[in-house]
Amino acid sequence: MTVTASLALRTKLAPTTPVLRAATAALWRPAGLRGRYLRYLAAMHPLVRASVPLLERAAERCAELDDPAAGRLGAYCLRHAEEERDHDTWLLEDLAAAGAAPAAAAHPVVVELVGAQYYRIEHEHPVTLLGYIAVLEGNAPGPRLADRLAAGTGLPDAAFRTVREHAELDGGHLAGLHHTLDELALTPGQQTAVSVTALHTADLLARLFLSLAAETDPDPGGHP
Repeated sequence: MTVTASLALRTKLAPTTPVLRAATAALWRPAGLRGRYLRYLAAMHPLVRASVPLLERAAERCAELDDPAAGRLGAYCLRHAEEERDHDTWLLEDLAAAGAAPAAAAHPVVVELVGAQYYRIEHEHPVTLLGYIAVLEGNAPGPRLADRLAAGTGLPDAAFRTVREHAELDGGHLAGLHHTLDELALTPGQQTAVSVTALHTADLLARLFLSLAAETDPDPGGHP
């Protein structure tokens, strides 16, 4: 059996799955759900806002490199940037529908998540961004999460667009990423760099969800 780059990445990420599932379960537990959902939206806005600039910078770096993989990778980044464009606006609209406002400052773990990608794009190789994307899109909201959140929070349906849309879109995006990863013919060093980025991202994403789950601010609206 041929071990493709995407299969190797999925194998390396497999041990992170139970950790992320546990963090997600803590985040979406019923008690205090409304307040945690609002904190989740506020934390995700700066994370999603960074997606297009990261992809565009990765494409610019690809254009600067004399690398067999750079041309195809740059095209993928530009294409995916268009797929992700304006998703941060969805989050602002969700927050407004929920009667909440964006966070005054990004969550520290979000800063670390995004900042690590800029470092790696600039000082390692833009292909590392694929490891980051693989984790975020591989842990997208489930197809029934929006309905469960709506029932548990009492918020209007308009407050869940981002969760609904990403439940539908990210599976296809992940398949496209795996296809691109397998087409790039990466060097062993580049494959390792993608895996290291993915594992670091998985750790940070679990930390973000657990941090949001642990916060005990008063729950707006008096919901349990």
